[in-house]
Amino acid sequence: MLMVMDVGNTNIVVGVHDGKSWQAHWRISSSRSRTSDEFGIILGSMFAYSGMDMKDIENIIISTVVPPLLVPLCNMCKRFFSITPFVVTSEINTGLKLDYDDPSQIGADRIVNAVAAHNLYGDKGNLIIIDFGTATTFCALTPEGEYLGGAIAPGIGISTEALFQKAAKLPRIELIKPPKAICRDTIHAMRSGVIFGFVGQMDGLISRMKKELGGQAFVVATGGFGKLMASESDQVDVVEPFLTLEGLRILHEMNR
Repeated sequence: MLMVMDVGNTNIVVGVHDGKSWQAHWRISSSRSRTSDEFGIILGSMFAYSGMDMKDIENIIISTVVPPLLVPLCNMCKRFFSITPFVVTSEINTGLKLDYDDPSQIGADRIVNAVAAHNLYGDKGNLIIIDFGTATTFCALTPEGEYLGGAIAPGIGISTEALFQKAAKLPRIELIKPPKAICRDTIHAMRSGVIFGFVGQMDGLISRMKKELGGQAFVVATGGFGKLMASESDQVDVVEPFLTLEGLRILHEMNR
């Protein structure tokens, strides 16, 4: 079986694939103070909870945008799984042409998402991939697999948290859809500003990117807020919650 790990600034998403389907997936916090032993014990508990055996893992692939976590995670893989993991970089075989001034600056998560989207929807024409993570990333891809770059914006979660921390009278809120844009209480007004505001940002960037791509593009959304944002927009064609995990699986097959 294959274990994939997508290491983000807020969470680490782990998935286990048996060659046919995803058998399990978990999400743990990306604490930079955790040791390799702590990561191993946490994963061991998750395997046990899911009725799975760590000994069944034959290969591991990791993508990370948090360099300080790479060493403890690699050490964890060697100690608890007896496996040296494959690490995603811009230099591996991706099947894409990275048309970027410095491909090494492209986040591993953006590469992985582009690989998955190209393999799943490459026949749809130009692609725009939006990942709602700690940062919100927008990537553009041609039908031939040419990665053109994109845009990076502050994420919904950190923007909301900044509002709470910097404005003394504003509370920390749960991000759920408000009943309307014009709201008569502070909490709903904050929800309106954040959710509808980010939908406007998303739709505006999609429109600009489509224009630069010649007018048409198939839009794929993923990430924690992907479903919520897509439900408020007519610009998103499909939501793929496990796009990154699928991209890691595809990359493992291409580079094994």
